Amino acid sequence: MTSLSSKRALVTGASGGIGSAVARLLAKHGAQVLLTGRNTAKLDSLQKEIGDKARAYPCDLSVSEERTKLAKTILDEFETIDILVNNAGHAQDGLALNMKAEAWSDVLEVNLTGVFHLTQQLLRPMLKQRGGRIVMIGSVVGFTGNKGQTNYVASKAGLVGVVKCLALELASRSITVNCVAPGFVETAMTENLSEKVKQQVLEQIPLGRYAQSEDIAHAVLYFVSPEAAYTTGQTLHVNGGLAMV
Repeated sequence: MTSLSSKRALVTGASGGIGSAVARLLAKHGAQVLLTGRNTAKLDSLQKEIGDKARAYPCDLSVSEERTKLAKTILDEFETIDILVNNAGHAQDGLALNMKAEAWSDVLEVNLTGVFHLTQQLLRPMLKQRGGRIVMIGSVVGFTGNKGQTNYVASKAGLVGVVKCLALELASRSITVNCVAPGFVETAMTENLSEKVKQQVLEQIPLGRYAQSEDIAHAVLYFVSPEAAYTTGQTLHVNGGLAMV
């Protein structure tokens, strides 16, 4: 079994379905997990569930000052981290013709700008220790596009560019940077879809089911494991065959 013993992992969006599944799995494999998200009650519950291997740090990553405070708090306490899983995401859908400027900027701030700035603030200690794992959670729609999600798609497609650039810049210090691109996952975000839309999507998935959060977590586990030391700048598509990119 992959061992992450002595590794420290920060998981953003840990109060959501995918983030909590990632945190549980990394802790199961020995990592100390630092949980951040906006839902304090869910973070506290997850921390209690995981036990001594978890610490909670409530934070709204859409707010620049909170991102900076989070990074400073973690580095003050631990000096560095070994694993960063940028999972926090936000959607505010609408057709491009009617999309308000705030809907565009809010989604990009959380999904792309915030991811870059938080990563940037945590990089220097990783560089000094000459090692680390960074994983971005993208989306299938970042590769295929999707009607009514121009802002979300742009943010997720942008993450792929960030992954490639960071992978090139950080490789000499043995820091790998990769992306997991889920398809449709049974989370609170997809629960808002109508039954008609859910059925239409399901018919397009060759494996015949939606992903579970654990499916995504196992892909993350691979990227942060010692076995993935020679894998960087890559995107692993976990979508049941919905898009064979």
